[in-house]
Amino acid sequence: MMNGRLDAIDRAIINGLQGSFPLSDEPYREAAEQLGIDEKTLLEHLEQLLNNGVLNRFGPMFNAEALGGAVTLAAMVVPTERFDEVAQTVNAHREVAHNYAREHDLNMWFVIASDARSDIARVIAAIEAETGLEVFDFPKEREFFIGFRVEA
Repeated sequence: MMNGRLDAIDRAIINGLQGSFPLSDEPYREAAEQLGIDEKTLLEHLEQLLNNGVLNRFGPMFNAEALGGAVTLAAMVVPTERFDEVAQTVNAHREVAHNYAREHDLNMWFVIASDARSDIARVIAAIEAETGLEVFDFPKEREFFIGFRVEA
């Protein structure tokens, strides 16, 4: 990444590794070979993309429920002037992922994933106690796979 712009290697990494990453003893080496670069270059570019906020995470997506855990979508009505403070409080919980703002009365949305449904209730109660704000719990009724990809 040069001058805040994606270069050809960045684009190849983003486009080439979505939904396809080797499961092996040396996955980064194999992924780099598939992209026509060396492992060191791949790791350097991934680190830059993460540090610069182009990527907010790089890793597998697990189905918590298929692994015996639980997951829910949660939302809150957060006063604008408290948004950053509340986001920091919510994100401090290791069970919370994918926290994002929305243009809606329910303006903060996040996913809670844990080992058990009772843990989700505990996290929600803790967030409500810490923020003084209600957390709305939207447990999954059905799952749809949409195969989301982003081309850089």
